[in-house]
Amino acid sequence: MAERMLKFVGTSQAMPDKRPAAERRRDFDEIYASYAREKAAEQAARCSQCGVPFCQIHCPLANNIPDWLKLTAEGRLEEAYELSSATNNFPEICGRICPQDRLCEGNCVIEKGFDSVTIGSVEKFITDTAWSQGWVRPIRPRRERRESVAIVGAGPAGLAAAEQLRRKGYQVTIYDRYDRVGGLLIYGIPNFKLEKEIVQRREALLRASKVTFELDCDVGRDVSLAELRQRHDAVLLATGVYKAREIAAPGIGLPGIAAALDYLTASNRIGLGDQVPAFASGALDARGKNVVVLGGGDTAMDCVRTAVRQGARTVKCLYRRDRANMPGSQREVRHAEEEGVEFVWLSAPQSFLGKDKVSHVRSVRIHLGMPDAGGRQTPQEIPNSHANIEADLVLTALGFDAEDLPGSMGAPDLAVNGGGTVKIDWRSMMTSLDGVFAAGDIARGASLVVWAVRDGRDAAERIHGYLTTKAQAAMRLAGE
Repeated sequence: MAERMLKFVGTSQAMPDKRPAAERRRDFDEIYASYAREKAAEQAARCSQCGVPFCQIHCPLANNIPDWLKLTAEGRLEEAYELSSATNNFPEICGRICPQDRLCEGNCVIEKGFDSVTIGSVEKFITDTAWSQGWVRPIRPRRERRESVAIVGAGPAGLAAAEQLRRKGYQVTIYDRYDRVGGLLIYGIPNFKLEKEIVQRREALLRASKVTFELDCDVGRDVSLAELRQRHDAVLLATGVYKAREIAAPGIGLPGIAAALDYLTASNRIGLGDQVPAFASGALDARGKNVVVLGGGDTAMDCVRTAVRQGARTVKCLYRRDRANMPGSQREVRHAEEEGVEFVWLSAPQSFLGKDKVSHVRSVRIHLGMPDAGGRQTPQEIPNSHANIEADLVLTALGFDAEDLPGSMGAPDLAVNGGGTVKIDWRSMMTSLDGVFAAGDIARGASLVVWAVRDGRDAAERIHGYLTTKAQAAMRLAGE
């Protein structure tokens, strides 16, 4: 072990400089600065290089974190980049948006009195340095293969699969119904967490690697799944899940109540310079309004922090459990509190009040009862504990479900699970249709970007195995 490591005893944890809340409330820029080179090395050197790296075990991509921390501490940044990018197609994105406090950093084995290594910030620093130094280069396969693969969806799962398949020489075309590449990375995540240039340079890299994009192409409307199967040797479905979960409560249809993703997409489009009628009319603009966000995940945190930046009068987040049971990142909760968001814990909406538009959310206090089958305490309403919360704009961030893919794609034989996600054999990642695979949220259900990257990489390997086997079988038949 290098003498540079094991510095956690004498070196305190230090995140990159964070802009003051009063300043960052006024814009959509990222809230953290980058590490200086020496600071990144100093923080990486806090790693204990433990024999069983729980940070790696709890990373969905099994990133080789201790080794690239060691290389960073030693100043060998190009090698650190090569190692971090060997298992992760987008380390600079995951370094920004992964909930490290629930994954790698949350499982760091450094004694808790000393705080964990700042893994995500070092990961971001390594790859940002690689981009600035020109170490990130387009893919040039050793040999080109004639087989082509269609990928439906230009989100993280589809993009990761495309990169892996190009490395093996396959001809890859990505079809997406939106006008830009990135899926939720571009339209669902605000700039203060992930600036759009970070996603766009990945798009440029894939285009330079000869990945073809067919944007504004809705599979089912502009081209059928059957046609894609005829054009290509394999198809990967990586559409994600976009259907907002609804709440059944009186008054839910009142104007002024909107789905979280509609709101975030409008905000991101405005940032990209688009014209958004629903924003221009004020329907999806929080300026001057009392905003109430329902939900406790990362999407809810994105909504409350966006509303603050749009100039909302007040911003409240209603969540039916307590802070300890919050599914979103605790780090995001702290950022939101610093920026002036009020959290109303143990509170659930019962109805929405108003005449021509919503004016109040009628809520009820919650008591957490006995654990359910999944081990979480069951929320129970407290009688006679109602309160009316003033609201001009209510955003529902209760999660996402799958759309009707068999219906929209004209593929009734495409098997789905009870919740609408595409049914696959997880060993082969193939659907009920031969040569059609699925990855990411459309197979797993709504989850983290890092899991989508993992699934995209795994699907690329399974597709490679499938096409290789087919090619070998065809050669044997030709020989006979």
